[in-house]
Amino acid sequence: MTDMKIFYVNHYAGSPRHGMEYRPYYLAREWVRSGDQVTILAADYSHLRQNNPQLASGSAQEVIDGIHYAWFATPRYQGNGVGRVLNIFAFVLRILRAQRLIARHGKPDVVIASSTYPLDIFPAWLIARRARARLLFEVHDLWPLTPVEVGGMSPRNPFVWLLQRAENFAYRHADVVVSMLPCAREHMMDHGMAPEKFHCIPNGIVVDEWDGAGAALPEEHRALLARLKSEGRFVLGYAGGHGLANALEYLVKAATLLRGQLLSVVLVGDGPSKPALMAMARDLGLEHVHFLPAVEKRAVPALLAQMDALYIGWHKLPIYRFGINPNKLFDYMMAAKPVLHSVAAGNDIVAEAEAGLSVAAQDPPAIAAALCQMLSWPPAERERRGANGRRYVLARHDYRVLAQRFQQLFTTAGGES
Repeated sequence: MTDMKIFYVNHYAGSPRHGMEYRPYYLAREWVRSGDQVTILAADYSHLRQNNPQLASGSAQEVIDGIHYAWFATPRYQGNGVGRVLNIFAFVLRILRAQRLIARHGKPDVVIASSTYPLDIFPAWLIARRARARLLFEVHDLWPLTPVEVGGMSPRNPFVWLLQRAENFAYRHADVVVSMLPCAREHMMDHGMAPEKFHCIPNGIVVDEWDGAGAALPEEHRALLARLKSEGRFVLGYAGGHGLANALEYLVKAATLLRGQLLSVVLVGDGPSKPALMAMARDLGLEHVHFLPAVEKRAVPALLAQMDALYIGWHKLPIYRFGINPNKLFDYMMAAKPVLHSVAAGNDIVAEAEAGLSVAAQDPPAIAAALCQMLSWPPAERERRGANGRRYVLARHDYRVLAQRFQQLFTTAGGES
């Protein structure tokens, strides 16, 4: 029992009731179970959630699994344009206006700024200073570097300028910097962080979701996978979004080099790139490439269990030099299946865990060659690689372990603010 009062500022925080993003919920749930009191401060509207809370006024409170949620009204938006920026400013300003009240009546011991963008550091710092609380800055993505390098924003854009000032302020004034990117320390030091403040706490998995009953697969999925198995085919699966970031076009192109092999590729999910990917497969005559709709989260373990191996790919983007930390990969490894990883990044969990094969990003011949190698493995080798992955994730990415690592930082480690 640690008995700490934690205020977790995360614009996009979700829950099982609302949908993504889940990391704040899973961490907070573990802290509550150990005796901490947790309040999550979040915006009422996020493009990530399936169900956004409905507010009758400027703010509202809700308790979910012992976690106190404080929702703040913000305008709706679509895409990554001006509307999203206005939504960000609205949330930050609402927290700024409420920071005196939060510090005085909430009296937190720990304040965590964790909203992807760094602007929430300003109200979080004020709350922490007034309450004499410990301040943690949690980094999901490197902003403004990601909007500049990936989104194409100009470094001279006033919004980028403000984001850079916020990032620098956060590194200087936070007691601890928690990064989900394992290779970002030097970048953060270049922007004012003392090296001893850096701690990498990656994304995680919830073991209960894998050990529980879960949900059954839809009939469409069961029927296709059963037919492929009856034909003796090796099934390479992909489960997740079909968007530009997922680099699935290179997998489809690799499939053109595997005609005649007793292999099928099954892509499960939805997203803006799916129609183009289906058209590509159709135009190339790839009858061994199949597309299925997304399944609910609770059915993912049942889906992955039907695959012989699993695929995850990336584009060649400079931003990945700081490391990658995808939830999808941890699901794959929990399924104890060998993983084919097409990647160019500062870290490679599949290679580190010896959980499959890693090849260059955007390289269809390399993907095809790795698939041929997997096809040649005896069942015992596939099982060994899959078991390596599951063992690795359980030791390093169980949310119970990650929550405890956070709790150690609530009272120890880190430099002066």
